[in-house]
Amino acid sequence: MASITVGRTNRLTLKKSIAQIQAEAAHHGLKRTLGAFNLVSLGVGCIIGAGIFVLTGQVASANAGPAILLSFLVAGTACAFAGLCYAELSAAMPVSGSAYTYAYGTLGEVFAWVMGWLLVLEYGVAAAVVAVGWSGNTISLLHDLGINFPNILVGGHMAPAFATPLVQALPDALGHLSFQMTGTLNLLATVGILAVTGLLVLGVSESAKVNNVIVVIKVVVLLAFIGIGVSYINPANWHPFLPKNTTGAFGDFGWSGVLRGGAIIFFAYVGFEAVSTAAAEARNPSRDVPIGILGSLFICTLIYMAVAAVMTGVVPYKQLADPAPIAVAIDRMNPTWAIVPFGGNAAGQLNLVALAIKVGAFTGLSSVMLVLTYAQTRIFYTMARDGLLPRVFAVVHARFRTPWIGTLLLGGSIAAVSAFLPIDVLSDLVSLGTALAFSIVCLSVIYLRRRHPDMHRPFRVPGGIATAVLGIIFCLALAVFNLLPMVQKALSGEPLPLEIIVGYCLVGAAIYAGYGYRNSRLAKGLDVLDIGPGPNEAIAPGHGDTLNQ
Repeated sequence: MASITVGRTNRLTLKKSIAQIQAEAAHHGLKRTLGAFNLVSLGVGCIIGAGIFVLTGQVASANAGPAILLSFLVAGTACAFAGLCYAELSAAMPVSGSAYTYAYGTLGEVFAWVMGWLLVLEYGVAAAVVAVGWSGNTISLLHDLGINFPNILVGGHMAPAFATPLVQALPDALGHLSFQMTGTLNLLATVGILAVTGLLVLGVSESAKVNNVIVVIKVVVLLAFIGIGVSYINPANWHPFLPKNTTGAFGDFGWSGVLRGGAIIFFAYVGFEAVSTAAAEARNPSRDVPIGILGSLFICTLIYMAVAAVMTGVVPYKQLADPAPIAVAIDRMNPTWAIVPFGGNAAGQLNLVALAIKVGAFTGLSSVMLVLTYAQTRIFYTMARDGLLPRVFAVVHARFRTPWIGTLLLGGSIAAVSAFLPIDVLSDLVSLGTALAFSIVCLSVIYLRRRHPDMHRPFRVPGGIATAVLGIIFCLALAVFNLLPMVQKALSGEPLPLEIIVGYCLVGAAIYAGYGYRNSRLAKGLDVLDIGPGPNEAIAPGHGDTLNQ
């Protein structure tokens, strides 16, 4: 065993050996059954979720108007650069830890912790966003079937009780959003998350075949929405295509609204990273993973833009501020040829097209809640095994063989967040965390290109370091576009979003300082340490800060 000396500063930048990560990938014991089609399907299945079913209406009504199409292009371009970097890393290190493991093997333990904490925003909080959208769609679906929730008055508007969060973002007389207490909770969203959590504890997960079926349902629903909606478009709703910014605040329409919209709608693309988490189970990861990532990004961008064009063409963009904007649009279309008598609701009729689309959205959002919650539990499971989180997150149930305690803790936390916070705040948190996480992935590519230039790379990013730099620039810009409105709100007397993100960062730092720093497996000499290229990799023999025994 080699002996090394690591000072206090280097203690925070300890890296897992790249050779060890690759060895783990080669001997993980998982069955390699996924081909390129399965991975594209997985990516499309996770990408098409709350972003298109929920946030499209929020962004169109508050930020970009019909120019939300340009917002999708901005976000899609940033994701393309980051996706190429993901493809290179996942092909070279096909491990289930995904971005967290990449950061641990390239930039060091602190970056790995930051990445893991950001992934809570990307997966855990994203699941809460999906749950809020799921509850809105479910309310609309139940209304069609004659089941209505009691309404309460919130800020001069009627809102469903037990399906509205405790804090709600509502417009004032000038159109500025302010946060108000509603006196109710989004218990319906809580039920959805708790149901998913129970399934995950029992070990019920989506097989590739089941996921493919759900993906087909979601894609067919959106294509049907596009195909039927084209004939109901009123071109006047697209004028002005780029509404003017009349308030001077960043993000209130105009070109700043397009950029702000891109920063929010960035959330709609987070699912492509799920493809990299499946690299360990790909038959030919060097070929299939890049196809899965880039293919799903391309397909979803086209679908997103078409859906947004139809939605804003059918409904004036100001009227799309609803948790279920597709349901709003299909109700506005109300194709008469699909109406049948139905005695179960007050109208005495049922629109079969609207019903089918809402059922498809319900199914799709349920699937995404499951995938995101699953991914979050597995990230925490990996971090706990590395010693950066308490071991409770890595305790596996003797019968179900799932990390059941960690799953229950995370599921309960996600459910609480979905009950209390509005979708506006949640989507900002997800997009901010995702943009920062993607920039770290791009930075990892730059590090490996310089530190390990001869490393075997089955897939190489076209343009090399220049592409990775562009990815960092685009992702950090989108992060700023999310952070700036939080600062503006704080300065105008609405500090809640900024307080949440600052508090979140402080909690993360406290957990690492109080637990992860002291219990890291690398610090205890239980993992292989990367101290340089070539034959210098050694077992980390550390004890305390100096690691010099």
